[in-house]
Amino acid sequence: MSSGTAGISGFAVFGTPLGHGGIAWRAGTVVRSLLPEADADAVRSRLAAAVPDGREGTKNTVPDSLRHVIDGVVSLLRGDAVDLSEVPLDLASVPAFQRSVYEFVRTIPVGHTVTYGDVATHIGEPGAARAVGRALGANPFAPIVPCHRVLAAGGAIGGFSGPGGVSTKQRLLAIERAHGDQPALFDL
Repeated sequence: MSSGTAGISGFAVFGTPLGHGGIAWRAGTVVRSLLPEADADAVRSRLAAAVPDGREGTKNTVPDSLRHVIDGVVSLLRGDAVDLSEVPLDLASVPAFQRSVYEFVRTIPVGHTVTYGDVATHIGEPGAARAVGRALGANPFAPIVPCHRVLAAGGAIGGFSGPGGVSTKQRLLAIERAHGDQPALFDL
């Protein structure tokens, strides 16, 4: 498709090193992205629900303006240090608190982690760590909004609502060779 078709709604399921991932788009922006899982039909069904008026495409038929998103996600899941922070997301229907969480989390570099409390403090809501966790649990843009890079207090893994739960979060962090930004015991 040419870049002139960016206004068309659609979705694509694509292969990654971890399984079948997917994105849905409308008017040239991502409205949903999904972490990979084994069942391509399950991914397809969730994406179709995100854009009921959309058509399924392939990596080669998505709008030119979004093809790099698929390439970026695949590269990230292969272990490349890819910055997806500039991917256009449709945040119009996302509540303000969640939007501020997602916008901050997008700034966490590959290979780094922060805590839920750190996110709360950075968005001006100290003490809202649990609310940050709930916002990330509802993240419609994983891994573009890299919620797996946010850990519980003290660097504990915390929860994860994506396919495979906490084991997927651990795997994503291992792929990125992530290390916590918390000081080590002897750095204090």
